[in-house]
Amino acid sequence: MLVFGASGDLALHKLLPALYHLHRDGRLDADMRILGVARKPLGREQFCSLAERHCRVQLAAGDFDTSVWKTFAARLDYFAMDAAQSADFGRLGRKLGSSCQRGRIYYLATAPDLVADISANLAIAGLTGSHTRIVVEKPIGHSLESARAVNDALGQVFSENQVFRIDHYLGKETVQNLMALRFANALFEPVWRAGHIDHVQISVNETLGVENRGAYYEQSGAMRDMLQNHLLQLLCLVAMEAPVRFDAEAVRNEKVKILQALKPISGLDVQDKTVRGQYGAGQVGGEAVSAYYFEKNVDNDSDTETFVAVQAEIDNWRWAGVPFYLRTGKRMARKSSEIVIQFKPVPHRLFEAGEANRLIIRLQPEERISLQLMGKSPGKGMRLRPLELDLNMAQIEPQSRRWDAYERLLLDVIEGDSTLFMRRDEVEAAWSWIDPIIHGWQEAYQSPRPYPAGSDGPEQAHSLLELHGREWLD
Repeated sequence: MLVFGASGDLALHKLLPALYHLHRDGRLDADMRILGVARKPLGREQFCSLAERHCRVQLAAGDFDTSVWKTFAARLDYFAMDAAQSADFGRLGRKLGSSCQRGRIYYLATAPDLVADISANLAIAGLTGSHTRIVVEKPIGHSLESARAVNDALGQVFSENQVFRIDHYLGKETVQNLMALRFANALFEPVWRAGHIDHVQISVNETLGVENRGAYYEQSGAMRDMLQNHLLQLLCLVAMEAPVRFDAEAVRNEKVKILQALKPISGLDVQDKTVRGQYGAGQVGGEAVSAYYFEKNVDNDSDTETFVAVQAEIDNWRWAGVPFYLRTGKRMARKSSEIVIQFKPVPHRLFEAGEANRLIIRLQPEERISLQLMGKSPGKGMRLRPLELDLNMAQIEPQSRRWDAYERLLLDVIEGDSTLFMRRDEVEAAWSWIDPIIHGWQEAYQSPRPYPAGSDGPEQAHSLLELHGREWLD
């Protein structure tokens, strides 16, 4: 496995700790090697020291074993090169030498604009073939046109089954449990449709700001950074039909159908069904934080959104008329990623009080699934109270370590299983729906609505639901 961008945050904070865990658990072949590739002029020993230092920090207390690390470090090597310079790929080929025909994975933990160049230069240097795979991080482009250009560049060098477009959200245990919940339980299938579900909420909220990613974020914003990929992928898993079998093509076929069935949002609908926001100064966790436009590498007059909420609808038999409310934001009051399935109330209210049932699937900070029901309060009379059937994933096997999303996805890449990765037509179908919204914002000169850091986002986002007698679950 060659990790391009090996001295960057993604490689040091996520990929190498995940590979260390896979090594410790005996999941990697004995002869597998990991070659870090980056511009920093490091030697092998310097790279190993850098990797060890970061892994010690990233791994949970007691999770780092020095003796295990020594055997893992024996797999590591480093090669200094500039991925933007085609001549350096010739040197890389000579470094790989006689191992050129071994199974090889290229992981591009680099800036997105290097994907096309790296793919082309690998081919020119004779470093591609049926024995190779390539892993590409999001974002895949910044629009439909640019996504097609990236996919075309990949397609000229690699066949589709060699390309793994990674979205780490799909590697989370609870996300995969969502598929088990839906397709392995007869309890939910009869009510998983418009006749019984009032609406669906999908929220991914962060308390962090843009940190050191200001230059990148100015080009993406919350819509391109989060909603176009993470949230739409979660929507697909909630709404898709059961695949004919559990394999990569069957699962991804059903996800594409959902993306293609999304009702377009354009023109005046953009103002009615979407909300953009940008955080101002405020307090998060008792700590004063500055406004977005004071962040490093951010323009003082920036109109980039750090929050976006969208009311989406799926135009098919199962979901017609059911709104899907998507929301993501930075510097929010709390960190949470969750899916809320709000059921309709009972057709005849027999008792004075009562709430409609609700299924909540939490992805972070804890992974759990809870079903809210109504039950009787102790004592005389039929006073009702909400009860919760709660499945805490950490308590199912308390002695078992929870796998990180990257561990599962890296192992899938190694084994050639692309079920949890995005296919080309998925990416382009998502951009086909997103682009008209972004164009609508630009045409209407719709600036982001301000919201204080540490709040639940702009007031307009609450109005999106309140107009229909609903509210965000916070």
